[in-house]
Amino acid sequence: MELGKYSIGIGDRFAHQGKAQLAAVQKAGQSGVHITPVWNKSFREHQIIKTKPEDTRVEADNAVKSLNWDSAYFVDADHVGLKNVDLFLESSDFFTLDVADFIGKSADEDNIQQFLNKYRKYTGALTIPGISDTINVTGQLLVQIAHKYLYGVQEAGKIFRHIQANKKSPFVVEVSMDETESPQTPVEMLFILAAIADEGIPARTIAPKFAGRFNKGVDYVGDVARFSKEFEQDIAVIDFAVKEFSLPANLKLSVHSGSDKFSIYGPIAQALRKFDAGVHIKTAGTTWLEELIGLAMAGGDGLEIAREVYRNAYSRFDELCGPYATVIDINKNQLPAPNDVDKWDSQLYAETLRHVQSNPRFNPHFRQLLHVGYKVAAEMGERYLGALREYEHVIAQNVAENIFERHIKPLFLNF
Repeated sequence: MELGKYSIGIGDRFAHQGKAQLAAVQKAGQSGVHITPVWNKSFREHQIIKTKPEDTRVEADNAVKSLNWDSAYFVDADHVGLKNVDLFLESSDFFTLDVADFIGKSADEDNIQQFLNKYRKYTGALTIPGISDTINVTGQLLVQIAHKYLYGVQEAGKIFRHIQANKKSPFVVEVSMDETESPQTPVEMLFILAAIADEGIPARTIAPKFAGRFNKGVDYVGDVARFSKEFEQDIAVIDFAVKEFSLPANLKLSVHSGSDKFSIYGPIAQALRKFDAGVHIKTAGTTWLEELIGLAMAGGDGLEIAREVYRNAYSRFDELCGPYATVIDINKNQLPAPNDVDKWDSQLYAETLRHVQSNPRFNPHFRQLLHVGYKVAAEMGERYLGALREYEHVIAQNVAENIFERHIKPLFLNF
C-alpha cells in the first residue's frame, strides 16, 4: 500500500466526478510527476448527503477501471474516530484519525510521568538539521506538551488498534490535528511524533494546524512568510523524528487546505524542492463548486438549479454556516441578492463563483456560502443528480481543469 511521495485528497460530495478528478492526476503523470489519488469524504458529509462510505469506493473503483489507472489509489475515511470508524472499515484503506477534540485533555498521570522520564533526555539546547535556530527544550515545556497532546495521541492509538484488529487488508494512517485552536510549534510536533511512535501508529502522514486562516474554498489568510517558515520547520522535524523514533521512512506532511490556498502553494513547492520532501494535499470541496459552475455554464435547467441553490443557501445562511463557523469568513453585505442572481446569465454566475482572483467579478463571499451550501443540492435529490449526468461533459471539463491548473501545476509542476 504505497502512498507515494506526492498524493492528493480529492473530495467529491456527490461521488459523480471520479473520472474527471483522476483525469487531472493522469495528466500530471504525463507531465512527469506521479501523484497518488485519494478520494476523501467525511462522516458529516455522508450524513448530510445521505450517502454511504461504500459509495465513495464504487466511485473510485469505477474511475480507475474506466481510465485504466494501474497505480495505487486510496479511499480515505476522513476525520474519523471510534464512534464512526466502523462504518468505513470495509470500503476504506486510508484512515484520517482525528484527535482534535482530545487535545488539551490530560492523560493519566502515570502515563505522563512515563513519557517525561523517556524524553527528558531531550531537554536543553536541541539542534535539528534544517532548522537554523537552536530549540530550547525546558522541563516545564515538556510537561506542558505532555499534558496538552499525550491523551489525544493515545486516542489515535486506540482508533488505529481498533482498525488493525477489524480490518484484514493493508491500510494507510494519517493523524490529524488541524482542527484545533492554535498551531503546533516545531518542538510540539517533535514530541507529538514521539508519542505517535510510542503508540505504535505507522503514520504515513500527519496534518498539523498551521498559523493563519484556512477558510473553506478561498485563499489563505495570514502571514505567508510565517507559514513558509512553519512548513519548512515541520519538514525538518519529521525528518529528524523518523530517524530518532523509528517512524515510517515515508512519513510526510498533510495540508488540509480547505481548498484553493493559492498564495501558499508557491512556498510549499519551494520547500518540497529544497528538502526533497513529499506532501499530501487535501482539496476538500472544490469539486462540488466546479459542479455548480458547470451547471451554470450549461445553461437551461442547469443554470436554474445553480440559481436555486444560491437562493436557498442565502435564505438558510445561519443553518448552513453554523457548523463551519470557524473555517469561513463571510460578509453578508457582500452577498448578492437572490433576485439579482436570478437574472444572471451563465457567464456571470460562473465568473462570480470560479476562483480566479484576477477577475473583478469573483466574489469570495458568494463562493464560501455555496461551498457550505451543498446540503441544499443534496435535498434536491434526483433533480440535482440527474443534472450532473445530463451535463457531465461540461462539468467534467471544469473539474479536471480546476484540479490540474489551479492545484497540481503550482504545487508539483512549477518547480
